[in-house]
Amino acid sequence: MTFRLALSGSRRSSVPNISACKQFSDTVKTAYGPNGMNKIVINHIDKIFITNDAATIVKELDIEHPAAKIIVFASEMQEQEVGDGTNFVIIFAGGIVGQAEHLLKMGLTPVEVCEGFQLALDKTLELLPTLTCHEIKDIKNNAEQLVITQAVKSSIMSKQYGQEQFVTDLVLKACTSILPEKTTFNVDNVRVCKILGSNLYNSTVVNGMVFKRTNEGDITKQTDAKIAVYTCPIDITTTETKGTVLIKSAEELQNFSRGEEMVLEEQIKAIADAGVTVIVAGGKFGDMALHYLNKYKIMGVRLMSKFDLRRLCKSISATALPRLTPPNKEELGYADCVYVDELGDTSLVVFRLDGKDSRMSTIVVRGATDNYMDDIERAIDDGVNTFKGISRDGKLLPGAGAIEMELAYQVGLYADTLPGLEQYGAKRFAVALEGFVKILADNTGVKSNETLAELYSQHSKGNKNAGFNIEPKGSSLIDVTKVGIVDSYLSKFWGLQYATQAACTILKVDQIIMAKRAGGPKAPGGRAPDNDDDA
Repeated sequence: MTFRLALSGSRRSSVPNISACKQFSDTVKTAYGPNGMNKIVINHIDKIFITNDAATIVKELDIEHPAAKIIVFASEMQEQEVGDGTNFVIIFAGGIVGQAEHLLKMGLTPVEVCEGFQLALDKTLELLPTLTCHEIKDIKNNAEQLVITQAVKSSIMSKQYGQEQFVTDLVLKACTSILPEKTTFNVDNVRVCKILGSNLYNSTVVNGMVFKRTNEGDITKQTDAKIAVYTCPIDITTTETKGTVLIKSAEELQNFSRGEEMVLEEQIKAIADAGVTVIVAGGKFGDMALHYLNKYKIMGVRLMSKFDLRRLCKSISATALPRLTPPNKEELGYADCVYVDELGDTSLVVFRLDGKDSRMSTIVVRGATDNYMDDIERAIDDGVNTFKGISRDGKLLPGAGAIEMELAYQVGLYADTLPGLEQYGAKRFAVALEGFVKILADNTGVKSNETLAELYSQHSKGNKNAGFNIEPKGSSLIDVTKVGIVDSYLSKFWGLQYATQAACTILKVDQIIMAKRAGGPKAPGGRAPDNDDDA
């Protein structure tokens, strides 16, 4: 097999890889924090996204450079592990890779630089638990609700600055209504239904599920509903094999069609006798079946998605049946009310569960444009993931750049105690941590160097909760614990590790070797061109 080297600049060097990572990091840097700018991303199918959510930007961009892809993989792992903090990983990985460039030009080897970064990371992870400002012991305790609200609000504020309080209330209402007694909290149990029209402040939370569908038949509402769920069509059953029926007279034709109708009526009557008042199906409803559903006062709902069927079964505690047979008591689902509603010009079917039995909740989001509602959905997703993180580990850290500044100050002092060349890597690690405060200040329009000096002064005096104030009024520094700006411990714990591991992986690469693609350029005579870079 023939290989070629994908290098620009020197033959064996990490510099081109570093440049690609810095460029990628700079792309999302301006989207960091509450005052971060939105990006218009046009993906490969020409769909437009307007967002400052790094996870969405990275997902929709077609990134080709292998070194930059390593940072993308790290941010994707952060999204899977924590559900938030993807921008933190990308910016920090780009920051320490950029700082490493200075050390490499000074003559240090990538191994020495990575050793310094690893020592600084170990010290950082050792310091993190000592810098917590709150710890939530029991997420169900009403006394802890204020701190939980602050944590979720801080997460949402970075996406929807100005509407954070209203969106936080929606998220907390949805999460607390389905909080399980014994098992862990599941993010997938909070659904979002986006309906065009009105404005954000008309959004609501429904205990149960909401589908953008209309009903089948004439019945539009059932209270204390007993629900049967079928994955098959509600219609006259057809044979699995082809058959020919020979009919010799009109009477035989009448008896044949009447027999089909009788069989279908018997099936629906048996379902009605089992106490069923709502039938949900994954297939179509036939005209004859609708006639009998109306006759026996049964409401029909069709769901096109098999995933929606599964979620509904989970929500109402039903079992999906593959054939049109009467369900037993264990297979039946229950809802306090199933009804058809209309918001704007959108028809909805609502399965509402008012009691504590609800396993799912749906946030009905209203908005003027699809792009706006998509951005609200991303903010809700970050808030729900933060709630899940708190339910797993209740430790919270000071926000607004305070934790990064304290770590930068402490790691800088630690670097001075290191005897070898690793101290240079550890010092540059601290400089990369300072970068977050600079970015917050730059995005707000404040002189970043002055802000950094003021924060260093406060942290050197032992004020570890001093953070950057993005509000235009008052001082540029605030005590973050007093104003309630906090960060999830898990987000920083995993983010620091993923970013450092990605950066060290990139720094230890000196060549990118790519196999030549089939159908590539041919030399005269039909063979591949010879060059010095072929190996």
